[in-house]
Amino acid sequence: MTITPPAPSRRTGPRIGVLGSYGGFNTGDEAILTCVLSCLRAHRPHARLVVLSRDVEHTRLHQLEADEVVGWEGVPQKPVLDVLAGLDLLVLGGGGILYDGEARRYLRLVGAAQARGVPTFAYAIGAGPLRDADDRAAVRAVLPALDELVVRDEESRLVLEEVGVDRDLTVTADPALLLPPEPFTEQMMRQEGVPAGVRLVGMSVREPGRAAEKLDEGDYHALLADVADFLVRRLDAHVVFVPMERQDVRHAHGVLSRMTAPHQGRILNNSYSPGQVLGFMSHLDLVVGMRLHFLIFAAMSGLPLLPLPYSGKVFDFARRMGAPALVGVDREQAGLLLAEVDRLWDEFPQRRADLDDRVRRLRDLARETCVRCGTVLDRVQAGGPAVHHAHLEAGAGAPLGAAASAAPA
Repeated sequence: MTITPPAPSRRTGPRIGVLGSYGGFNTGDEAILTCVLSCLRAHRPHARLVVLSRDVEHTRLHQLEADEVVGWEGVPQKPVLDVLAGLDLLVLGGGGILYDGEARRYLRLVGAAQARGVPTFAYAIGAGPLRDADDRAAVRAVLPALDELVVRDEESRLVLEEVGVDRDLTVTADPALLLPPEPFTEQMMRQEGVPAGVRLVGMSVREPGRAAEKLDEGDYHALLADVADFLVRRLDAHVVFVPMERQDVRHAHGVLSRMTAPHQGRILNNSYSPGQVLGFMSHLDLVVGMRLHFLIFAAMSGLPLLPLPYSGKVFDFARRMGAPALVGVDREQAGLLLAEVDRLWDEFPQRRADLDDRVRRLRDLARETCVRCGTVLDRVQAGGPAVHHAHLEAGAGAPLGAAASAAPA
């Protein structure tokens, strides 16, 4: 599919910056960006939406609501500072961006905007793990100065409280809960080699890393292979692995290679938009997964879902969905996990209404974030340009690293 970049924007409303892990690295983050931009556009149709992206070309091609896309990694500081100084509001997030090794990078930009008098809003962000001293210092310095702080789950609230963030905050839900689905056609299914007329189980795996540092690769590959083989036998199903990041493909192959029935497994190989991945869920009968947004998409689609909780955010989502959640992802959990899959399949018809109700409540909370962001924007505009620019002049000399001592490098 060819995507035409948007024509130059002539919008003359407020300039709103959106900062996060954007640029096509993760399907969940792109879903979040789509929903944040949609919220801002609905609230201010004439706003000029400026996305600060890690991959400018990808964002220009795939996020057509963005009027302007600015790279912020590996570029000179001054152009980024100029963009920040010209904003009427900087929106941070959402998604899980405040964790070890990453938090300070985003908060340097937020601190620089604050130093220039630009209002800042945290849009249902996720936090944790946060053990690095520099990241914790950045969080304590920058988050209290936000005009409003909204987190997406209780786990993030607890993490920030433990770090020492002493201010009011609101817990809502992940912005991607408001993503509209796009068709995933039968032709696309055929191109992926997914058979028709059979039960399909979706599976999501992820890589170990800073956000999942306790995962043992060989251990969880073997565990998921056991689960996949059980589902093949129990449901006479085919297993389809759904990558949410590029690295997921390698780990899906790792699981597939350990299955005793690999001929009944497939990996989606083409690139799809978040809406198409959500649309793919309509073809599935059950999902087992690690990636948070894979599980969110499954819940939105009314599917029986078994989260594999490698981190607090997945534990939290499992709890909010009333879904079974284990205490970890390792081979010792195999027996318990297979029993949970079996029970989930048998009991789901009775649980479907409860799941749908829980999803409705989370979607309402996701809408609340949008309303709160709009309220902050209303206050900013009520103050008038003179107020904003007076603040801007007061902070115009602060360098990018001066999230003051706010965000150490």
